[in-house]
Amino acid sequence: MRLLTCFLAGFLFAAVPLHAREWPVPADTGVIGVDTAQLEPQYWIDRLPDADRVVLDTDAIARQNERLLALDKSIHDLGALPAALPRATVQQWVESLSTPPDKPLFDEHGQSVPHATIEAIVDNANVAGVPATRETRFGLVVQRAPLRAFPTMQRIFSSADDHDIDRFQESALFPGDPVAIAHESRDGAWWFVVSPRYAAWIEKRFVALGAKDAVLGYGRKTPYRIVTDGEVHTVFTPEAPEVSELQLDMGVRVPVLADWPTSDPVNGQHGYTAHVIELPVRNDDGSLRFAPALLPRREPSSADYLPLTKANIIRQAFRFLGERYGWGHGYDARDCSGFVSEVYRSLGVQLPRNTRDQAVSPALNRIELTAKDDRARRMALVRDLQVGDLVYIPGHVMMVIGQIDGEPYVIHDTTGLTWYDRDGTAHRAKTNGVTVSPLTPLMASREHSYVDRITNIQRIRK
Repeated sequence: MRLLTCFLAGFLFAAVPLHAREWPVPADTGVIGVDTAQLEPQYWIDRLPDADRVVLDTDAIARQNERLLALDKSIHDLGALPAALPRATVQQWVESLSTPPDKPLFDEHGQSVPHATIEAIVDNANVAGVPATRETRFGLVVQRAPLRAFPTMQRIFSSADDHDIDRFQESALFPGDPVAIAHESRDGAWWFVVSPRYAAWIEKRFVALGAKDAVLGYGRKTPYRIVTDGEVHTVFTPEAPEVSELQLDMGVRVPVLADWPTSDPVNGQHGYTAHVIELPVRNDDGSLRFAPALLPRREPSSADYLPLTKANIIRQAFRFLGERYGWGHGYDARDCSGFVSEVYRSLGVQLPRNTRDQAVSPALNRIELTAKDDRARRMALVRDLQVGDLVYIPGHVMMVIGQIDGEPYVIHDTTGLTWYDRDGTAHRAKTNGVTVSPLTPLMASREHSYVDRITNIQRIRK
């Protein structure tokens, strides 16, 4: 099961450390060091002397993505998978994720989940039923879909009063994401799939099976559109419900049918007010076909990935400001690592899925910190943080958006912030969403600040 990340980063402890400065808590926000002007992206962009300078050009980004595929063990090269998957490989994938729980669990009503129920869920994974070899099949995801630790949609929590951290929720996949099918649940309703960035269980109804070339070639089709808002939706159409009001999240790439005749309606509607795009659809027999759909011109999208500039990093991050925190992409939203991944995806940069992999990825410009790094070195690195830098503490990631009087500010998807007055009074803002805050006054435990807990800084640049 997925490690607990992001959620505990702002947990309240009875801490009393003193800070080097007295931070204001504006009455209009109730958050330390943040006033309403700082909730606008332009505030941060205007502070930058080189906001529109390209940090990495298209070729440099392509090389970095190639390094990610070649060097990062959390990334799967679907094109390199063998024609048949051996039992040992598939069992290792499944068993590394679907670990039988050994602690009491609770349902969404706060009731204890019977041991027999958990046993049945684990049994449905059918690890013992993995054949000696299985033909490697491929598919495209047809709508945003949850990735689960076990083949079930039952929500499972570690405590009776928790309603946010579904322990079986891992991540999500999006329309057009390619997958390799590795295993099937005992009830036949789920597949264990391997996507480029994650391997987990998905309901079969969300995946259309197709030829390898068609599946892997979909994401290379040109021309295309890149979704640049937090989410957009295709046009409603009763003629083709499978592509009607389909959600497309930031960074999703969809092919454009540029030669679609202007005289031909698209699903009963003239296409001149929209982009005619091509989407994967699942036939009744589970096979793949492609269908036209309309992406309204009013919905923010771009003919290519946005240039990787500091201004665009800030603009894209602020498109999620205030969105509810969604553990493992729950609540139709995202968590801390999903948030930074999708911001960078809209700029063409691929990142690993989880904080534990992002933080140590050898494909990026990693600055590692250990227990040997004293407060002076840590503060020197913090003062030198640049816009777009990703700052990692155990289980959490923050994106730098600028500095005010030498104090770095970050935007991050978190359940809350904890800080203390000089007299030791504890304060907690349960932000539970994408949040702007200063970095240095935030506390991670009774004795340690966020700065004390930094493990890595990843810099997306040459």
